[in-house]
Amino acid sequence: MIGDLIRDLRKAQGWSQGRLAAELNRTSGANLTREYVSGWERGKVRPGPFYLRHLAVALGVPLSVLEGAGAGRGVAGVPDGLVAKVAPAVADDLLSRGFAVRLRGGPALEEWEARLARHGVDYLVLGAAEMQRRLADDLVVVQQQLDEPRMWAVAALLMTMYATTFSQAEEARAASWYRSAAEAADRSGDRGIRVWVRGRAVLSLGYWGTSLGLADMFADQALALGGKPSPGLVAANLSKACSAAIRGERTEALQLADDARRAFDGAEASGSPRPFSISGKVSDFDIPAWRVNGFLSLLSTRLGDEKRADLAYDETQRELPPQLLRFATHMELHRGLVLARSGDVAGGLAYAQAALDALPPGNSTDLLQLLIAEIRSQTPDRTPDEWVA
Repeated sequence: MIGDLIRDLRKAQGWSQGRLAAELNRTSGANLTREYVSGWERGKVRPGPFYLRHLAVALGVPLSVLEGAGAGRGVAGVPDGLVAKVAPAVADDLLSRGFAVRLRGGPALEEWEARLARHGVDYLVLGAAEMQRRLADDLVVVQQQLDEPRMWAVAALLMTMYATTFSQAEEARAASWYRSAAEAADRSGDRGIRVWVRGRAVLSLGYWGTSLGLADMFADQALALGGKPSPGLVAANLSKACSAAIRGERTEALQLADDARRAFDGAEASGSPRPFSISGKVSDFDIPAWRVNGFLSLLSTRLGDEKRADLAYDETQRELPPQLLRFATHMELHRGLVLARSGDVAGGLAYAQAALDALPPGNSTDLLQLLIAEIRSQTPDRTPDEWVA
């Protein structure tokens, strides 16, 4: 029964019925409620073709899986509603596509580069689940086309973005993908790509405040590779600054923050190329001033430097593109953390929670939840290394 299948796939994502309804509303423009999803799952009503398409995207399965269950045919000849039996059908679809590319050829390099550019733009506005599905689809294909260095560069960038879509609870998987991405970048022979991949990895790991050893290793590798000032080098310095702040090394953190600012100014002055950025579009492949200031806002807050935190917050607010609601919420949570660290934990938590609640459904991330937890944990006797515990 398709209702059982929807329920099991939803639970496999760790979603409530309300969360699934919100994801469907975001992609379809509908106005479904939790009760509507409940009706599907209890078999009171079947989703039609329109909702089946959007359910396939949200739940990350081929449309044929849901269509087969909806028609009562089962999946690959096994009973409906068992996720363990859906997995072979998904694997079969992926294997078939991979071999088809190897046998008949896949997208040309120019098409891959255009696709990467679109991913960079979409990454900043779409949810992690949707981006993970898109990137996984591309990785199935590109792994069959690694016959020249420039295709290894494409694969490295796809793997790096894919790693950033994992939750903090899946950190070990993310770390594995970051390592693979760095190796793929090395095979490309392109120093700019090698630096960017490592820089983007440490940008996520440093913001999380976890896996500091891995973050520092990638940052050190990026800095050792050197080259012209670039977004990757900016990210490497920012990450090391955050690591130092979490370890309580205030002087080193401030020095590294200054290094990051100088690297950013140098990249801007030199016109350093941004890999696969689209002119006039905000992209994850770039680290503009608002992103640097957002990172410095959190760093200054963690260091207890309210003056610097306020300055970075104000500069970010002036520069942040209005469509990036998730990043705007990050900044408001930084303000909540400032309040909590000043002693008003209840006020800071209330401020941060109000900002998070105002974010449209489907936009919350693990990083936002980690910041809420950090705000909640603030007490006078808490040491820096306990902030993210």
